[in-house]
Amino acid sequence: MAFGDVKTAQGLNDLNKYLAERSYVSGWVPSQADVQVFEQVGKAPAGSLPHALRWYNHIASYTPAERKAWAAGASPLTAGGKPTAAPAKVEDDDDDDVDLFGSGDEEEDAEAARIREERLKAYSEKKSKKPALIAKSSILLDVKPWDDETDMKELEKQVRTVEMDGLLWGASKLVPVGYGIHKLQIMCVIEDDKVSVDLLTEKIQEFEDFVQSVDIAAFNKI
Repeated sequence: MAFGDVKTAQGLNDLNKYLAERSYVSGWVPSQADVQVFEQVGKAPAGSLPHALRWYNHIASYTPAERKAWAAGASPLTAGGKPTAAPAKVEDDDDDDVDLFGSGDEEEDAEAARIREERLKAYSEKKSKKPALIAKSSILLDVKPWDDETDMKELEKQVRTVEMDGLLWGASKLVPVGYGIHKLQIMCVIEDDKVSVDLLTEKIQEFEDFVQSVDIAAFNKI
């Protein structure tokens, strides 16, 4: 559809009918065709022309600089206010518009993929920086002396001299076992990957002048 002088009642009426099923004068986005018709109309159409009024107010909401930046578009205005030729077929315009929107979808998909990759990368980096869980165990040892004449304070002192990477000594106490003999119960925490329980007990038993035997009274994973 082409229409002539939009400054006349007939021209405005034709414009109103033209915009009844369109958002813009040409295509699916505002263009220079809208600017041309907007400038020709000059002022807001009457309320009896709702489609033309809606379009005019929408175009007017943009600044002159924004309107100047719009791409060219096929104008339905005709020279001298008289129709001279029909505009391009709607089907052709639709095809062009579909291509444009298709490109937009591809750009949006690419952007969404980029954001997803960035988030996955950030999550992986955060996870890699998270300290690994260290497996530990809490052990209660029973250290038995030879007899009631064994110096238990010295025995404990000797036991605590055992140092291993991943070994931490804790609280201790003397527990009577009978006939005036006491055994040393001592707590320790070990890192499972660094400390062998068997090696630990062997090192304690090396204090032969004080230690008769070493038993594990309790063993708990932390």
